[in-house]
Amino acid sequence: MQGRRGTVPDEQIASGPGRAPEGAEDRAGPRPPARPLDPIDRDILRLLRADGRASIRSVAERVHVSRANAYARINRLLDDGVIRGFSARIDQERAGHGASAYITLKIVQNSWRDVREKLRELPGAAHMALVSGDFDVLLLVHTPDNRALRDLVLTRIQSMPEVLSTRTLLVFEETDLEPDP
Repeated sequence: MQGRRGTVPDEQIASGPGRAPEGAEDRAGPRPPARPLDPIDRDILRLLRADGRASIRSVAERVHVSRANAYARINRLLDDGVIRGFSARIDQERAGHGASAYITLKIVQNSWRDVREKLRELPGAAHMALVSGDFDVLLLVHTPDNRALRDLVLTRIQSMPEVLSTRTLLVFEETDLEPDP
């Protein structure tokens, strides 16, 4: 069942294949509104946020529902786009990315979609957000070292015609606010 979009393997939830890429909803058109979540759905989300590799059996036991019910609920949460996928939390420094930075960008008005696609292709780009205020885009990047960070900002990002200006904020220390498994 893992190959069909929106399903999870019976005993292991963690998977990535078959999921729509982030931002795909923009290309496919508007999505229908998500169904309201009940307390069991919220408990399932809390458990999966802490351990995306939890088995269906474990989730079902911990939220006090049958395995079939847990399986159906998780698949509904996937199909509704509430759960966008499963991933591992990475210690960037131990993974060889010793430099991290938030980069703010001012961009040409109405160029967000083009800029987003270009930023998505950058090596080390981890998160981006369209924001309000003194800048338009906030981009988190992880690079092997400051030299690679400099190249990313000065050569790759600032060469984009839609980018009017950037500001780089070095990250000295990161703390993951997600619950530990």
